[in-house]
Amino acid sequence: MTTNDASPRLTWTDDDEPRSGRFGDVYFSRDDGLAETRTVFLQGCGLPEAWTDRQAFTVAELGFGTGLNIVALLDLWRRTRPVGGRLHIFSIEGFPLTVQEAARALSAWPELAQAAAPLIEAWPAGTPGFHRIDLPMFDAVLDLAIGDAAWALAQWSGQADAWFLDGFSPALNPGMWSDEVLDGVAARSAPGARLATFTVAGSVRRGLAEHGFVLDKRPGHGRKRERLEARLPGEAPPSPEPRVAVIGAGVAGAATVRALAALGGRPVVFEAERP
Repeated sequence: MTTNDASPRLTWTDDDEPRSGRFGDVYFSRDDGLAETRTVFLQGCGLPEAWTDRQAFTVAELGFGTGLNIVALLDLWRRTRPVGGRLHIFSIEGFPLTVQEAARALSAWPELAQAAAPLIEAWPAGTPGFHRIDLPMFDAVLDLAIGDAAWALAQWSGQADAWFLDGFSPALNPGMWSDEVLDGVAARSAPGARLATFTVAGSVRRGLAEHGFVLDKRPGHGRKRERLEARLPGEAPPSPEPRVAVIGAGVAGAATVRALAALGGRPVVFEAERP
C-alpha cells in the first residue's frame, strides 16, 4: 500500500507555507489558500446547492494533505446542511502529515477553528489502511485511506456525489493521475457526480472524457490560468432514509446502532429491560 518511507518530507517556506520535499510543491498558498479551496473545489462541485434537500451526500477526495479542503467542506456543511442530512467523506493520502504539522498548517485560518478543532483532535496515525473519524457534531463521518490511491479506490465501496482531485500535479505526482486511478474514480461516481481539480493536463482531460465525464475548463484562481470542472451525466438518485429495527440495547446492539447512524440510517432500538 505504501513504501517504508511514507513521509511527505515536509518543510516550511519563509512565508510559513507547508511544502512537500517529496513532490517539490507547496500544499497551498498562505495568502489565498482558503479562497482557492472554496473556489476550485467547493464552488467547482456546485456546493452547497448540490446537497440541498439531500438526506445523504458523499464527497470523495484524492490528496488529503493538510486537511484544508475537508475543513472548509465541514465549515460549509455546518452552515448550510439540510435538516436531517448526513455527510460522508472519503479521502486518500499516500504520504500523511503528523497532527502537529496539520495543526500548524490549519492555524493560518482562525475562521475555520470550529471545523478544524474536531478533525485535529481525531487526527489518525499514519498507519497504512482505513481510518474512520466520526464527527457527530457535524452529522458527518470521514473515512481516510492511507496508502496508494488505486488500491484505496479498489477497496472502497461508496459512490461519490462530488470529487476533489487535489493531488500534486500530474507532472510531479503521476501515480495519483494514472489510468487505474481514473478508472476507480469513474467506477465510484454516482450518476450526476461533480468533479473539480486544479489541473487541466491533457492526459487527465482525456481520461475523464473517456469515462463519460463532460468537461468544462473554467478560469483559474490566482496565478493558475485555468482549472477543470466535470460532471457525469445523469441525476442523483433519491436518498431514502432507511429505518432499521435493532433488538437489544446491549454492547452489540449499541455498536450496531452507531454503525447504522454513521451510514445515515435511523435505527429504532427495542429493549425488554433497560440498556
